[in-house]
Amino acid sequence: MKLSTLIQHIDVSSKLGTPEMEIADVQFDSRKVGNGSLFIATRGTNTDGHQYIDTAIEQGASAIVCEVLPAETKEHIVYIITPNSAEALGQIAHAWFGAPSDKLTLVGVTGTNGKTTTATLLYELFRKFGHKSGLLSTVCNYVDDRAVEATHTTPDPLELNKLLAEMVDADCNYAFMEVSSHAIDQRRIAGLKFAGGIFTNITRDHIDYHLTFEAYLKAKKQFFDGLSENAFALTNVDDKNGMVMLQNTKAKKATYSTRTLADFKGKIIEESFDGMILNMNGMEVSVPFIGRFNVSNLLAVFGTAVLLGRDPHETLVQMSDLHPVSGRFEALRSPNGFTAIVDYAHTPDALKNVLGTINEIVNGKSQVITVVGCGGNRDKGKRPMMAREAVSASTKVIFTSDNPRNEEPMDILNDMLAGLTAEAKRNTLTIPDREQAINAACMFAQKGDVLLIAGKGHEDYQIIKGVKHHFDDKEVVRAFFDSLK
Repeated sequence: MKLSTLIQHIDVSSKLGTPEMEIADVQFDSRKVGNGSLFIATRGTNTDGHQYIDTAIEQGASAIVCEVLPAETKEHIVYIITPNSAEALGQIAHAWFGAPSDKLTLVGVTGTNGKTTTATLLYELFRKFGHKSGLLSTVCNYVDDRAVEATHTTPDPLELNKLLAEMVDADCNYAFMEVSSHAIDQRRIAGLKFAGGIFTNITRDHIDYHLTFEAYLKAKKQFFDGLSENAFALTNVDDKNGMVMLQNTKAKKATYSTRTLADFKGKIIEESFDGMILNMNGMEVSVPFIGRFNVSNLLAVFGTAVLLGRDPHETLVQMSDLHPVSGRFEALRSPNGFTAIVDYAHTPDALKNVLGTINEIVNGKSQVITVVGCGGNRDKGKRPMMAREAVSASTKVIFTSDNPRNEEPMDILNDMLAGLTAEAKRNTLTIPDREQAINAACMFAQKGDVLLIAGKGHEDYQIIKGVKHHFDDKEVVRAFFDSLK
């Protein structure tokens, strides 16, 4: 593809050289550059691509997109200067892969909690409608029915557009994707054309990256600000910042709620550990999901389907056959009568929601035992908050490792314990080894009790001192159940 074609949608401050040249490939990692490559020098959180311009040229790059010209330029190289290389990368990646989002009905889901469930259920729902569909999520990416391993909630622009192009090649009509705050801030979604955006909720998370809650909120809002007038913006008005997302959007505005007037309204009629009967916009539907937070997720799915032109009644019929996403409030029944729930809850609000749901169903008749930790090298401010939420809504709590990464597990646990009074610590244990902690909790549990294992959900690994070890909460629980038979 010609360089002039690739850069036609980016903001060009100036050029050095003539862009009427063929480009062999596009890269922002200098190690992947080859002969005829276009190298885009982006500023990352840890490294600045501008430092690798000379390396990219030595590797064979024939053109450079950058924000600042290097001190010495090469005669045979074309330089394109732009105010924001990250934005340019997104636009160029979209052009390089044939503008795939223009050929799909692409819907983005953003928020702190519920992104994976909402995006995955939409993908599954539209496949039930008979449409080939794609999914970009934290758990796994799908090109119709082909699974592609996910390494980030939202991939880098080249990988993202490559996957979308593969969806187009596979004749997909729809694509549903999680849109993380990092991806919005780093302009990974630049150039994409969204048919709609969904806001689930926002609570404290990723403060290690954004530094303030206000910056985190602003990143989420930026996604809706960028939607076109032909798109829709669907927001959760039960969240106090739900309407903030719609303040400056040009998109068609729609709302959903479990508590107040909204375009899409849902209410729990009956609830048990087997599922719920819901009233949605005056129609009853039975679903194998549990918890008010899942009512919100299901309302987002219902609302999106209707906004995309599906019949409301037909949508609810198909939704009754949907199932929870792996590691999201996943219930496992023990042979001796207690229930273990594996959930990805790794923020204070998510933990509060999950425990609130469990306590509503248990209604004080059984013990609620919680196993929980916090990730290493992440926001330390939420550690004492997580501990307080766990203790306030559990009969007994076992604090343990999550993904300690490069931190000492006991340092993380001590940060959590610092949020508790001596009285609050009375019904807690600290067992750094996660397998031992889960087994201990299973031994404490009696008939009718509920054991929540929070934080890792679908993950089948633990990161310890930079090394990924196989570890799956559900495998540990099932092995304990097998020992009871």
